[in-house]
Amino acid sequence: MDTYTPAEITERLLALRADHRALDDRITRMAANGEDDLESKRLKRHRLQLKDCITRLESLQIPDEPA
Repeated sequence: MDTYTPAEITERLLALRADHRALDDRITRMAANGEDDLESKRLKRHRLQLKDCITRLESLQIPDEPA
Protein backbone atom coordinates (compact mmCIF):
# COMPACT_ATOMS: atom_id res chain seq x y z
CA MET A 1 0.00 0.00 0.00
CA ASP A 2 1.22 3.50 -0.76
CA THR A 3 2.24 5.71 2.10
CA TYR A 4 0.90 9.22 2.25
CA THR A 5 1.89 12.19 4.34
CA PRO A 6 -0.83 13.71 6.53
CA ALA A 7 -0.87 16.76 4.25
CA GLU A 8 -1.38 14.59 1.15
CA ILE A 9 -4.21 12.72 2.84
CA THR A 10 -5.93 15.97 3.84
CA GLU A 11 -5.53 17.41 0.34
CA ARG A 12 -6.88 14.26 -1.30
CA LEU A 13 -9.81 14.12 1.14
CA LEU A 14 -10.78 17.69 0.30
CA ALA A 15 -10.76 16.90 -3.43
CA LEU A 16 -12.74 13.67 -3.00
CA ARG A 17 -15.33 15.34 -0.78
CA ALA A 18 -15.78 18.12 -3.33
CA ASP A 19 -16.26 15.53 -6.10
CA HIS A 20 -18.73 13.61 -3.91
CA ARG A 21 -20.78 16.78 -3.25
CA ALA A 22 -20.78 17.67 -6.95
CA LEU A 23 -22.01 14.20 -7.88
CA ASP A 24 -24.66 14.36 -5.17
CA ASP A 25 -25.93 17.68 -6.54
CA ARG A 26 -25.93 16.35 -10.10
CA ILE A 27 -27.82 13.20 -9.10
CA THR A 28 -30.39 15.29 -7.23
CA ARG A 29 -30.91 17.55 -10.26
CA MET A 30 -31.24 14.54 -12.56
CA ALA A 31 -33.87 12.97 -10.29
CA ALA A 32 -35.83 16.23 -10.12
CA ASN A 33 -35.83 16.50 -13.93
CA GLY A 34 -36.64 12.83 -14.52
CA GLU A 35 -33.48 12.32 -16.56
CA ASP A 36 -31.76 9.09 -17.66
CA ASP A 37 -32.00 6.36 -15.01
CA LEU A 38 -29.00 4.48 -16.41
CA GLU A 39 -26.78 7.56 -16.14
CA SER A 40 -28.11 8.20 -12.64
CA LYS A 41 -27.23 4.65 -11.57
CA ARG A 42 -23.73 5.05 -13.01
CA LEU A 43 -23.24 8.30 -11.12
CA LYS A 44 -24.53 6.76 -7.89
CA ARG A 45 -22.07 3.89 -8.26
CA HIS A 46 -19.23 6.36 -8.80
CA ARG A 47 -20.37 8.39 -5.79
CA LEU A 48 -20.28 5.24 -3.66
CA GLN A 49 -16.74 4.49 -4.86
CA LEU A 50 -15.71 7.99 -3.84
CA LYS A 51 -17.29 7.50 -0.41
CA ASP A 52 -15.36 4.24 0.04
CA CYS A 53 -12.11 5.98 -0.88
CA ILE A 54 -12.90 8.82 1.54
CA THR A 55 -13.51 6.30 4.32
CA ARG A 56 -10.19 4.53 3.64
CA LEU A 57 -8.27 7.80 3.71
CA GLU A 58 -10.02 8.90 6.90
CA SER A 59 -8.96 5.64 8.53
CA LEU A 60 -5.34 6.47 7.65
CA GLN A 61 -5.67 9.64 9.72
CA ILE A 62 -6.46 7.68 12.88
CA PRO A 63 -3.23 7.32 14.84
CA ASP A 64 -2.04 3.85 15.77
CA GLU A 65 -2.42 3.20 19.49
CA PRO A 66 0.10 1.03 21.26
CA ALA A 67 -1.34 -2.27 22.41
